[in-house]
Amino acid sequence: MLTVQPVAAQTSETLEDSAAVVVADSAAIDSIAITVADDEALSEIDETEENGGFHKQLKTKFIDGNVGFMSLVALALVLGLAFCIERILYLMMSEIKANKLMEDIKARLAAHDLEGAKTLCRNTRGPVASVCYQGLLHIHQSMDAIERSITNYGGLQAANLEKGCSWIKLFIAMAPSLGFLGTVIGMVMAFDQIQTAGDISPTIVAQGMKVALITTIFGIIVALVLQLFYSYILSKIERLTSQMEEAAIQLLDLIGEYKGKVEK
Repeated sequence: MLTVQPVAAQTSETLEDSAAVVVADSAAIDSIAITVADDEALSEIDETEENGGFHKQLKTKFIDGNVGFMSLVALALVLGLAFCIERILYLMMSEIKANKLMEDIKARLAAHDLEGAKTLCRNTRGPVASVCYQGLLHIHQSMDAIERSITNYGGLQAANLEKGCSWIKLFIAMAPSLGFLGTVIGMVMAFDQIQTAGDISPTIVAQGMKVALITTIFGIIVALVLQLFYSYILSKIERLTSQMEEAAIQLLDLIGEYKGKVEK
C-alpha cells in the first residue's frame, strides 16, 4: 500500500501538466488564427486601396483604350445626353391634363364665351392647347377649313416635339462606330508592334487586343444608354401626339355644337 500512493500522485501530477500543455497549445492556436485573420483583413484593405474603387478602374480602362478614340466616344455620350435631357424637359413641360382642358373649353363654349375659351387655350402651355387655340381662332370658317387648319397646325406641333431626335439617333449610331474604329486601329497597332519586335509575343498581341476590345465595349455601352433615353423620349412623343389627335376630334365636335347653337 505504501508503494502505490507515490505512483498515483505522480500520475495525477502528470495529467495536470498535460492539461496545462493542451490549454497553452489551444491558446497559441487561437492567437495564430487571430493573427492570420488580421493579416487577411489588412491585405484586403490594401488591395481595395490599390484598386481605388470603380471610379479609378474606369479611369484606368479609359486610358488603356487609347485616349484619342475614347475621348470621341465620351464626347458622343455627353452630347447625346445633352440632347436627351433637353427633349425630356421640353416634353415634360408640354404635358398637361388634356381632359380637364377640354372640359373647361366645353363649359365656356356652352356659355357662349368664345373669347374666354381662346384665352384659356392661349394661357395654357403645350401642343394640345395650341391646337385647340388654332381651331377656335378659325371657328367662324367652315368645318372643312377648321379641320384642315387643325391638321396642319398639329403636324407642325408634332415636328416640334421630334426636334433634336435626329441628333440623338446620330450619336447612337456614332458611338459603336467609333468603338469599332478604335478596334481596327488597336489591331493595326498590335500588328505593327509584332512587326517591330519580329516575333509573335503573347504580351504584344494581348496589349493590342486589349485596346481594341475596350473601345468596342465603351462604344456599345454609350449606344445602349442613349438608346434607352431615346426610347423613353419616343414614348413621350407618342403620348402627346395621341392627346393632340384626341383633343382635335373633341374640339371639332364642340365647335360643331357651338356653331349649331349660334346659327339657331
